[in-house]
Amino acid sequence: MRAIRLETTGGPEVLQYVEVETPSPGPKQVLIRHEAIGVNFIETYQRSGLYPMKLPSGLGGEAAGVVEAVGEEVTRFKVGDRVATAGSSSPGAYAEYSVALADRAVALPDDIDVRTAAAALLKGMTVEFLLRRLHRVEAGETLLVHAAAGGVGQIMTQWAKALGAVVIATVGSEKKAARVRELGADHVILYRAQDVAAEVRRITGGKGVPVAYDSVGKDTFEGTLKSLARRGLFVSFGNASGPPPPVEARQLMLGGSLFFTRPTMGDYQTTTAELDASAAALFEMIGSGKVEVEIGQTYPLADARKAHEALESRATIGASLLIP
Repeated sequence: MRAIRLETTGGPEVLQYVEVETPSPGPKQVLIRHEAIGVNFIETYQRSGLYPMKLPSGLGGEAAGVVEAVGEEVTRFKVGDRVATAGSSSPGAYAEYSVALADRAVALPDDIDVRTAAAALLKGMTVEFLLRRLHRVEAGETLLVHAAAGGVGQIMTQWAKALGAVVIATVGSEKKAARVRELGADHVILYRAQDVAAEVRRITGGKGVPVAYDSVGKDTFEGTLKSLARRGLFVSFGNASGPPPPVEARQLMLGGSLFFTRPTMGDYQTTTAELDASAAALFEMIGSGKVEVEIGQTYPLADARKAHEALESRATIGASLLIP
């Protein structure tokens, strides 16, 4: 099979398109033939070395396709089932096939196509735990959502609106601003041209927001911190512009007894039941039409390097896919 591999960390140029042996499923595993593969920022962190991996390695944790073979002790799926994976502990989704633990894959409902699943599963389940479990968003609550035109941001904006929240969205261009307004954002801030904290204070009558979701990192850290209301929650869940600086306890005190958290999806999916419930909530939102998944860019698997270059330059809108 053809796959993307890397032998050293670095820029997108370290991604190699090579021929490798097709894996076989072991006990409790399934072999999946990929029809679409999700591209996510976490993979740029792994590729660059920000998130260390054992090398040489494959890359990618999100894909959707069809079960080609099952290993011993697998009762959850059978050959021919449509499935998707997200956040695999063994990176390797950038390939024509991969093996996954059966209890870490999810079945696709009939009304969810494979491209939508590959574009939405990791991003959407991230949004699910951020809005429903890490902090339970209530109707009327005002949220700050950074990078709102990206794959996670688009889903978060729509889901938050479906919950009745007021969304203050930040984006990097007028084109992206127009897109998030279409998705329901109540207020849009161009974070490169405007003072985010000043705009948030203006919009909220000086109060600030009770919760802010920041996947950008270094470039937006100070603005996010200064945008929070008293006892506000700073949710840092990405580093698109680089890691944010260390948080001093005194900063949180002076800002108004603030809370700061750096969550990871794995801690909210420690069981198969949690995984299934999260995926089901996402699929219900998509199936109901409350969340639309925009696939802004597709690339052949061989062009994974181009996909990473576009993602890191923040030139993308919505989700990006690799097609085997």
